[in-house]
Amino acid sequence: MSRDKILVLDFGSQYAHLIAKRLRIMGFYSEIALPSADVSSMENVRGIILSGGPSSVYEENAPEFNKKNLELGVPVLGLCYGHHIMSFCQGGKVGKAEVGEFGFAQLEQTEAGKKSPLLKGVSASTQVWMSHQDGVLELAPGFEVIGKTKDCPYAALQNLEKKMFSLQCHCEVKDTLEGNTIFKNFAETICGMERNWDEDTVLNHIIEGIKTQAADKNVLLFLSGGVDSTVAFALLNKALGQDRVLGLHIDNGFMRKNESANVAEAYRSHGFTNFIVEDASESFLKAVYHLTDPQKKRMAVGENFISVRNAVVAKQNLDEDKWMLAQGTLYPDIIESGGTKNSKVIKTHHNRVDGIQKLIEKGLIIEPLKDLYKDEVRRMGKKLGLEDDLVMRHPFPGPGLSINVLCSDGVISEKDRDEYAKAQKEIESIKLDMFCENCSKDLVRSVLPVRSVGVQGDFRTYRFPSVLTFAHEGEGFYHLPGKWEKLEQASSTITNASTYINRTIIRLYQNPSVKISDMKLQEGYCDKGRLDQTREADNIMLTALHKNGWYEKIFQHLTINLPYASSPDHCSIVLRPLCSEDVMTARFAQLPQDDLRSIVKEIAALPYVDAIFFDLTNKPPATFGWE
Repeated sequence: MSRDKILVLDFGSQYAHLIAKRLRIMGFYSEIALPSADVSSMENVRGIILSGGPSSVYEENAPEFNKKNLELGVPVLGLCYGHHIMSFCQGGKVGKAEVGEFGFAQLEQTEAGKKSPLLKGVSASTQVWMSHQDGVLELAPGFEVIGKTKDCPYAALQNLEKKMFSLQCHCEVKDTLEGNTIFKNFAETICGMERNWDEDTVLNHIIEGIKTQAADKNVLLFLSGGVDSTVAFALLNKALGQDRVLGLHIDNGFMRKNESANVAEAYRSHGFTNFIVEDASESFLKAVYHLTDPQKKRMAVGENFISVRNAVVAKQNLDEDKWMLAQGTLYPDIIESGGTKNSKVIKTHHNRVDGIQKLIEKGLIIEPLKDLYKDEVRRMGKKLGLEDDLVMRHPFPGPGLSINVLCSDGVISEKDRDEYAKAQKEIESIKLDMFCENCSKDLVRSVLPVRSVGVQGDFRTYRFPSVLTFAHEGEGFYHLPGKWEKLEQASSTITNASTYINRTIIRLYQNPSVKISDMKLQEGYCDKGRLDQTREADNIMLTALHKNGWYEKIFQHLTINLPYASSPDHCSIVLRPLCSEDVMTARFAQLPQDDLRSIVKEIAALPYVDAIFFDLTNKPPATFGWE
């Protein structure tokens, strides 16, 4: 069906599809296309948005861009990389910015900005979300500045005659507080679009897509028990009927405490009878035995799902020629796995390993949610009649706690030793003047000798976490400054100024019988012992969140187990609660501090816990998890 649309040209940004999603939620139909798309394919396009991306416009390997797409006569909006490519193509200068920006910034309108149609109704000073190292260094002819930040003098530009507008920030993430107003101005006022998209249209589109793709085949679905697979299950049942769909919940040994039993009971209570539970924990533990590389762990878990699936098909006497496989894959899973032409791999998701890719290429995989984001999936679940205890659960991906247990052979390589020393120098040199005098005088800065994954400027980084340790308050517990805002500011300051650091954590507890100087990187793997450690600490945290009413307020909590301790059978625990709307960006949850202290006290009583930290890092520059 032909309809007017806003076209998003995807340069590989982690957020490209979030632009299209935002517009669709607002009622403006939008599609994604490659930046090399031919102008002949631009039917019914009322406006074009150039997305962000991980490349630099002046590099040889920059994404191929058809510059004729800037000459169609329709309005164009560039964001981040799109901001750069527009200026670059119009004769401006783009290069490495004097100061990169990651996270929050304040966009200040110029006099021209106060009259700009793009910024109509936007506050003269507004919070925006930045993630860039490059910047526009000189204006292209005919362009004027409509907004700037403290470190970015050309943060917002326009050429009214050519109907071209560009912003250094990411309007598509919720932390750009007035991003929707900017998109509405662009689509409705500047492009003249009418609202032509709604959730009923999306639901009907997905249902019809399932029927077409499945044809006369039945469908086997991996059921983790999380929101995504549950909603996919409900969609498949609605489209095909329960007699043609079989849900397979695999207890892979990486589940939370009592998770598999709870999942099965939840499905039964909601009327699902077409599912089975398979205990395959031994095979999964064997698959990750002594693996330390996070990517190899994810791949091993993903490939083992296929092996277990094949074994179940054989045991159930299912005719391979009559069954397809379904997954609750979301678009962030694809984009973080480097699933679009210009995107970079942030982490390999278990549903994008080689075995799955081969089935996708053969047309044997159905992924009903692959174009959606988590909040859209939840709304879809409610539309299908699922209750909150299923659709509002915290995300719990297929690899489960395996990706929360960091692994090490206990040996620090020369490269790690060198970069760890550089990270130590970095943290010591950064000015942190946001804390009061009492807090500042006792503050100790350090770096942990473990790496974790992050995403900065649409690239994966694998760097060290910095640690803030305030005054010791007795019995192993440390001071937590009263204002989360100060800690968030410190975290952003550290990661923005660092080359070897991508997270900031705060020490909340140190076992009084273990000196900090005795803590070392230990040999530790993803085995049942460390998984059980993680399960117990995780259960304490989740139970408390339910009890104090915070479970529904946060998007997800991860309990991270680090092989950083006084002995191999001990560990450090990192608490990682997050608030997010779309997974692509997140802020650490600013929990009530009294509640947090109670949680820390209970976890500290576990005999194997040597230290407890709280992750103060937003996304970006860090990802949700540490692997």
